[in-house]
Amino acid sequence: MWLLDRLFRRKVIIAIHGLANKPPKRVLRRWWQQSIHEGLAQVDRKKRSFNFHFVYWADLMYEQPLDPAEIDEKSEYFLDNPYSPGDPSVYEKFTPSRLRQKILDKVEKGLDRIFFEEKSFINYNAIADKLVRTLFKDLDYYYHRECSVTRFRGLVAKEAIRDRLARALKRHRHKKIMLIAHSMGTIIAYDVLTRTVPKVPVHTMITIGSPLGLPIVIRQIQQEQGKTPSAKEQVPTPENVTARWFNFSDLGDPVAINYSLADDFGKNSRGIGPEDTVIFNNYEKNGKRDAHNSYGYCRAPEVARAVRNFLRD
Repeated sequence: MWLLDRLFRRKVIIAIHGLANKPPKRVLRRWWQQSIHEGLAQVDRKKRSFNFHFVYWADLMYEQPLDPAEIDEKSEYFLDNPYSPGDPSVYEKFTPSRLRQKILDKVEKGLDRIFFEEKSFINYNAIADKLVRTLFKDLDYYYHRECSVTRFRGLVAKEAIRDRLARALKRHRHKKIMLIAHSMGTIIAYDVLTRTVPKVPVHTMITIGSPLGLPIVIRQIQQEQGKTPSAKEQVPTPENVTARWFNFSDLGDPVAINYSLADDFGKNSRGIGPEDTVIFNNYEKNGKRDAHNSYGYCRAPEVARAVRNFLRD
């Protein structure tokens, strides 16, 4: 019995990436692991290993991955955001900007009025669809199209992408799971937990750089759940999140412009809902900061503490 107990109590971190083309899976997986280890080294004296499963879906959208060896910046396969270690000293000086938070709060309210206005002659569904197509190519494919890659032609993108994550969660269903989702991966994670594998328990969910709070996304979720879109009605936290849902955002991240999810997502029957924390994403390339980069999120000390606590519980 002790062996079965040990096997069933093992832990795993399952991660899923976000929008846009990516380097090959083995490379991206290694860089995510390096970033998580980099964060853990800052907050934990003990060097911790962990079981890591990476869900990769860029190959459903792009014929070829980005090439880390490509030097031609004009090439469509040029990788402009490779992994590089960050400067941890920047965290000591970090204080969230109250002014920027207030500005973003007003932006959120304005977007809600635009996209949830009921008494208007404007077709907001059409506006939302156009905005998705213009700003987020992969999000448009996810919601409305088939996979664009030749060998996956004919597969509905939403179903194929969800299946990748669903299979990973079902494979590890007897372990204690931490799910880390970045960017568009947070939308996929939410959809899979609520619709595809609602019976698979996830101990801890971490969303980083998430667009889940955008009204165009909230509307899609509400419509899929058979509800009338409304800014006044919160969408539910997945029932199968059993312990914590951490949402981390950098105020300079244009994808996570609605940095707070707690006002959009209600608590589940266990009392679990999003716990919003503003962090500093320290990813830089050539002296320019990218506040949406996944490596900078994964190594932020706030994220690292959540990972450490999960691994040592």
